[in-house]
Amino acid sequence: MKTFLITAVLGIGLMAAEKPQAPNTLTAKEKKEGWQLLFDGKTSKGWRGAYKDAFPAKGWVIEDGTLSITKTDGSESTHYGDIVTEGEYGDFDLMFEFKLTEGANSGLKYFVEEHKPKPSGSAYGLEYQVLDDDKHPDAKMGRDGNRTVGSLYDLIPAKDKKVNPIGEWNQSRIVSKGSHVEHWLNGKKVVEYERGSEAFRNLVAQSKYKASSYNAHGRFGEAPKGHILLQDHGDRVSFRNMKIKQL
Repeated sequence: MKTFLITAVLGIGLMAAEKPQAPNTLTAKEKKEGWQLLFDGKTSKGWRGAYKDAFPAKGWVIEDGTLSITKTDGSESTHYGDIVTEGEYGDFDLMFEFKLTEGANSGLKYFVEEHKPKPSGSAYGLEYQVLDDDKHPDAKMGRDGNRTVGSLYDLIPAKDKKVNPIGEWNQSRIVSKGSHVEHWLNGKKVVEYERGSEAFRNLVAQSKYKASSYNAHGRFGEAPKGHILLQDHGDRVSFRNMKIKQL
């Protein structure tokens, strides 16, 4: 009987140790390391509309620990609008999860600057593409797959990636330190580049970002710091577990 009780207690302890971390929370270790939540799972604290003073009154929905953009007609930043962090970041380690609906398009941008006058579409910045590669036509555009999920949009295609099925969560990470930037998707590094390098500038020169409007306030993608932006591209996409550590 004693052996059974000891085994049972050890089993309960093991189960407790293996309990998955609740979404939108930080462990004691993460807090000690300097991680901060960008989304608390309940409120829009820390976010506002791009080029706005407040969070959008409608369109962006917070429920069940997720932050979702409501579906409209698939157009870019013309209905409820993009949202940005109140803070700006330079060297950082950013983690987030996203969940797509069929045929959906969105993106997470970083080093975003709100230059005026406001552009007709989304605010300018480097973009981690969030997309249904199978059903959205943008996946077939650009060059060499550089508009597919996980890619540095219109610049560098994500390589050797594993994408979870539509309706399931994907884990993403962006690490930016000095000029070096990495994109991660579901535990694999899929993009790596040096901002401001000759290779990077050559890629910009072959992309839509070569237009003068993208470079009117300095070379595209080379700002020292900027906001994090979630895009309203007219499709329903959800986000959670967004956290950042400044490096």
